[in-house]
Amino acid sequence: MCGRFALKTPPSELATRFGLDEVVELAPRYNIAPGTDIPTIRHSPDGKRVMHMLRWGLVPHWAKDPSIGAKLSNARGETLTEKPSFRDAFKRRRCLVPADGFYEWKTEGRQKQPYYFSMKSGEPFALGGLWESWRMPDGNVLRTCCLITTGPNDIMLPVHDRMPVIVAPDDYETWLTGEPDDVQGLVRPYPTDEMQVWAVSKRVSRSVEEGAELALSDGDQHFV
Repeated sequence: MCGRFALKTPPSELATRFGLDEVVELAPRYNIAPGTDIPTIRHSPDGKRVMHMLRWGLVPHWAKDPSIGAKLSNARGETLTEKPSFRDAFKRRRCLVPADGFYEWKTEGRQKQPYYFSMKSGEPFALGGLWESWRMPDGNVLRTCCLITTGPNDIMLPVHDRMPVIVAPDDYETWLTGEPDDVQGLVRPYPTDEMQVWAVSKRVSRSVEEGAELALSDGDQHFV
C-alpha cells in the first residue's frame, strides 16, 4: 500500500517537468496523509494537462455518502478492471500524483519502522492514480482520488509486499489518455536500480508531524 508521501518540489518546477498548463500554489509537505487534499495531474476537457487539489480517498460517483473514501486511499492494480469502486475510473479518469518520495513501514517484532523511498536522481516522480467526482446533497461536487499499488520490486521487498505504481515520464500521456489495455501494462513495479531507501524517524507515523527532517535518514537505524 501507500499511506504517506512527500512533495517539496516548487510548483514552477513541477509545471516544467510534467508539462502542465495550469498549477496550484503549494507549500513543501513531508507527511501527506489520506483524507487531505493533494496535488493531482489530470487532462482537462479541452485537452490541457492541469494540476488541481483533490481529496485523497476515492468516493465513487455512485456512492451513497462520502465516508467510503476513508477505505479507498489505495487500489490494487491487479483488480482495477473488476472492482466496482475503481472500474469506471480506471477506464476514464486516471491521474498522476507528483511526489519526491513516499514512506512504507516494516514490521520488526512489535515495532513498525518507517522507511523513505525516493529516486537516486533526487528528482520528483509520478505516482499512478484514479480520480472521481461525487455530487454532494447541496449540489457541489467533491473530487477525490486514490493511488494504485502493485507488487514490490527488490528494494521494496525487504520492507513491504506492496508498492505504489510509479509512472515513467515517457508514459505520462499514455497513463492519462491511453486505452485501458495499454495502461494496464504500466501497472508494474518500478526498476529497482533507479530507487533508494533509508530508515527515518518514527515521528512520521503520526500524521500531525511535519517538516523536512521527517524524510532524513535516522542514523540509529540500518539501511535495507
